[in-house]
Amino acid sequence: MKDILKNIGDIGLIPVVVIEDSMLAVPAAKALIDGGLNIMEITMRTEEGIKSIEKVRKAFPDMLVGSGTVLSIEKAGECVDAGAEFVVSPGFDPELVRWCQEKDVVVIPGAVTPTEVRQALKFNINILKFFPGGIFGGVKGCEALYGPYRMVKFIPTGGVGLKNLVDFADKPYIHSIGGSWLCPCSDINNKNFDKITAIVKESINILLGFELAHIGINAENEEESLSFAKTFSGIFGFNLKEGNSSNFSGEGIEVNKHKGAGAMGHIAIRTNSIPRAAYYLRQKGYGIDWNTRKGTEEKPVAVYLDNEIGGFAVHLLQK
Repeated sequence: MKDILKNIGDIGLIPVVVIEDSMLAVPAAKALIDGGLNIMEITMRTEEGIKSIEKVRKAFPDMLVGSGTVLSIEKAGECVDAGAEFVVSPGFDPELVRWCQEKDVVVIPGAVTPTEVRQALKFNINILKFFPGGIFGGVKGCEALYGPYRMVKFIPTGGVGLKNLVDFADKPYIHSIGGSWLCPCSDINNKNFDKITAIVKESINILLGFELAHIGINAENEEESLSFAKTFSGIFGFNLKEGNSSNFSGEGIEVNKHKGAGAMGHIAIRTNSIPRAAYYLRQKGYGIDWNTRKGTEEKPVAVYLDNEIGGFAVHLLQK
């Protein structure tokens, strides 16, 4: 159960998918996979939901498939029998939660009030759906609940899209972000699968928020480091900042006082979430050297990639 919840957090996005024709479930899933998402929450809002779960699990056994809008124990049982690996309900139903826990099924119930959060904690649940997110304050609503309940994280759904996704992407209390914008029912019905793939790619880019932080240069010693940094500052007017292990010229040029990582130096890339960035980079074949991590396992602040690129070591920085 913990692995599934961790995967959901690392992926960071959950397409909430309404399928009206189960024959379109597999191509919709492929569109998500082609965009970089290996997860989908198929809702029970239509009669085709159960069939769709079965078809997707058969076609893509490695895809993380859950069931959404589950309103009863009976429906939860049907979803699990069809292959659903997690169950999502819009509200907090103690009987449904208890059934899922007894069956060792991951359940993500909804909670938007302190009373519901307290009830969830009594069931040892600390990952909660925040729905409908837009109506209950969006990211500010999640932040308000997180204030007294620091042990809880939320999956806001409803009211999230490309225009405001960035507001949720870097918040420590946001476990993942759900929504139908990732795989709209209209695009499924019209077979606009390329459009779905494009939306997913754009959403992942926003979620990760990669941006250049600085470029590092390896100097031989302290004197050479300071000389290089002063030269850049003298030419371009950047502020000079002397440090213990390196000197900075402006925010974008770091000169190490010794030979650091990388034959040519290093490049630092900021991201909204190092764990999520690590997940998506791994999908592209780029590993992380966790032995270089700074910060804690739960909250890393910097870490290097396994391999150099063009002679440069590359490390991620937490925004």
